[in-house]
Amino acid sequence: MLSELTIGGIDLGSRSVKIAFMKLGPEDEKLQIDRFERLDTIKFYREYGRKREGKLVVDFEALGLPRVDKLVSTGYGRNTLELAGGETIPELKAHVLGAIHQTGLKDFTLVDLGGQDSKIIQVKKGRMMDFLTNDKCAASSGRYLENMSVVLGMDVEELGKHAEDPVELSSTCAVFGESELIGQIVEGAPLPRLAAGINATIVKRILPLLRSFQSEVLVFAGGVAHNKAVAKLLREGTGRAVVIPPEPQFNGAIGCCVYGADNM
Repeated sequence: MLSELTIGGIDLGSRSVKIAFMKLGPEDEKLQIDRFERLDTIKFYREYGRKREGKLVVDFEALGLPRVDKLVSTGYGRNTLELAGGETIPELKAHVLGAIHQTGLKDFTLVDLGGQDSKIIQVKKGRMMDFLTNDKCAASSGRYLENMSVVLGMDVEELGKHAEDPVELSSTCAVFGESELIGQIVEGAPLPRLAAGINATIVKRILPLLRSFQSEVLVFAGGVAHNKAVAKLLREGTGRAVVIPPEPQFNGAIGCCVYGADNM
């Protein structure tokens, strides 16, 4: 390898498209983060992406993105599109590779809560052993947090600060959950308890799924990992160590870069 190479990774998510650029050096061959980009999914497809002959053609020049030597993409659930001029890998593979690269761990359970779906993956000795996914209901996703924060009139960042003395929200449906939250507001529950109740509900839906995934460490990724209260409640609810990668929302895109570097 005579010169530094640029690897591009694209995670075509349900709510946002995450793009990572990483440099592969000529000597140590270690991937180094160069740049991240995140765009609204609808805006991305409307302005920069078109489906042609069964593949996704992206106008990288219009995006103002640099030329890459290797391009790898992954996507949301069944909506994965093969990227023209690049290679496509399954999203579970991308997220496992990203988590291993970011944390250096080889044995863990990955909890990835994204915009509209959730993924739980058992990783042993650096290999995926088992998994559960849910893309049919937004009740344990970032979309749920966004919707509920609107009902409270509180931004998502502020919502993530509250974990103490949560109100009880029992609904397992995001839509009915809003009605239940409004009922609690009418009864006069204070905002901090309401916000804590929303965060606790996310964790309450995840805990039963984790019982069959035995590991001492949880790697918490996806956009919801930025919510500090959910991370705290997840740690308390499982009694396990919770590790949040440096770039949880870009984990899939980073995994694409890792795969690209390994397959130059």
